Amino acid sequence: MEKIKKIRKALRREKIDGYLVPKNDKFFGEYISRSDDRLNYISNFSGSYGFALILKNKNYLFIDGRYTSQAKNESGKFFEIVTFPERMPKEVLKNRKLIIGFDPKLFTEKTLNFFFDKKYFKLKLLKRNLIDQIWKRKIAKNNTKFYNLPHNSVGLNFKSKINKIIHNLNKCGADYQFITSCENNAWLLNIRGRDVKYAPLPLSYILINKKKEIKFFCDIKKISFSLRKQLNKVKFIKLESVQNILSKISKKKFIIDANSCSIFFKNVILKNNQILNFNDPIYHLKAIKSKNEIDNIKKAHIEDGAALTKFIFWVKKNFSKIKINEISASEKLYRFRKENKSFKFPSFPTISGAGPNGAIIHYKATKKTNRTLKNGEIYLVDSGGQYEFGTTDVTRTISLKNSNKRIKGIFTRVLKGHIAVANYNINKNTIGAHVDKVARKYLKDIGLDYSHGTGHGVGYFLNVHEGPHAISKNNKSKIKEGMVLSNEPGYYEKNKFGIRIENLIYVKKVSNKNVFDDLTMVPIDKSLLDTSLLNKKEKKWLNSYHKKVYEKLKNKMSPIELTELKKSCSTI
Repeated sequence: MEKIKKIRKALRREKIDGYLVPKNDKFFGEYISRSDDRLNYISNFSGSYGFALILKNKNYLFIDGRYTSQAKNESGKFFEIVTFPERMPKEVLKNRKLIIGFDPKLFTEKTLNFFFDKKYFKLKLLKRNLIDQIWKRKIAKNNTKFYNLPHNSVGLNFKSKINKIIHNLNKCGADYQFITSCENNAWLLNIRGRDVKYAPLPLSYILINKKKEIKFFCDIKKISFSLRKQLNKVKFIKLESVQNILSKISKKKFIIDANSCSIFFKNVILKNNQILNFNDPIYHLKAIKSKNEIDNIKKAHIEDGAALTKFIFWVKKNFSKIKINEISASEKLYRFRKENKSFKFPSFPTISGAGPNGAIIHYKATKKTNRTLKNGEIYLVDSGGQYEFGTTDVTRTISLKNSNKRIKGIFTRVLKGHIAVANYNINKNTIGAHVDKVARKYLKDIGLDYSHGTGHGVGYFLNVHEGPHAISKNNKSKIKEGMVLSNEPGYYEKNKFGIRIENLIYVKKVSNKNVFDDLTMVPIDKSLLDTSLLNKKEKKWLNSYHKKVYEKLKNKMSPIELTELKKSCSTI
């Protein structure tokens, strides 16, 4: 592979043994532009998370369990695929005393400390990015302006949010906070942008001090006259000036974000200042949605639920009559969503997997892999939308006249785990890891499991994946009122089938007690159930859920669709 040969030539020139290539760009968001996807350029890997290590005589691609199959298919020819946390880079490369180069603008100290042990490696900062030196590409221009969210769509106005940040600075004894997470900047100022494909993010940094002086670094062309007027106390500065302005501050105490502040910026700050050991408070503030935000999210889910439900009815009615493949199905679903005026764009790339392709957790159909939906199989579709104002994410596994008893048994166990999460008895000490256990129980009873978390946090018309809260084995964030999460247990059998049932849920207070309540309003395919495996409580939950789905969606259906909805939501 010519590209790798060129990087190896650069290794010799830089006197290093290896070079790290991450997926992320300098803003550390989940979705990046094509021209920033250095990992895809060098490895052909198209997943949303991972990094490559190119050595003089071997290449590694490190990914998590969602992408094991995909990485082998896309990159296995030139890279050894390593899935973490089963195997970590520090274990794979143990005792090799390597000097590994990296671009400090694309890595955080937190990431490097997690994956690499300084006992075995010397990590060397390089001033020039080795991929950029060999990759000649056009950088696409995007001049879409940033905009304010209307007052009736947010919980707190931006002045109240800024006061919370100032209060935290004073409490921590800090002078400045440098906010490098774009979604946190969007939340703080109640603005949105169109700089990223699947999230309404404004690519930006914010520097705020305890005197309430706010510097907003971005592409100045994206700041409209009305936004300047609205945010008249904010000073808008071009992105290229960040380093210069940070370097002029001295003898001050900073709060930075360990998740998104690069080693490059951290070093600029540390040269003349002190960094305090506090997290960016916006993550926790943003995780708690207001009543107003929850009401808007519910509206978005009814619109989204209607579109997906119409799509499911269309698939079931037509797959045996006309040729429907994974790509054409995905395009049809997009058209159903687009019929709604409040729909903006998808919240992530649709996963449309028929038969064995459903077993690839983060599958993306291509011309090469595109399967026709076939009689007797099952079809997994995981999709979502950005609406005004709410973010959706839902997975349904659809029977294509499947009659396989084993598949039905496993589907029912996945549903049992889903219901166990929905009914979880939350107390003041409940963390994501506690909830994750109950989701897996019924699969584990027959020796099965899945390699992803059970749920992730979701933003408010922001990122579809947002922490710090999640339902996963190692998540220690407490589950609090106002949080929105996904509930998505599944099971995947390589080269055979995939099953996942995903709803978004939120935490609400009922009689002074926190409970989960469903946001997603889409029928669960009853034809895939083995009802003998469900107890009375589980049947009651499913009937109650379907009753709610019917009530919320009935006015959005045509007469024929209404008949289907009644059938799909009938009691068991």
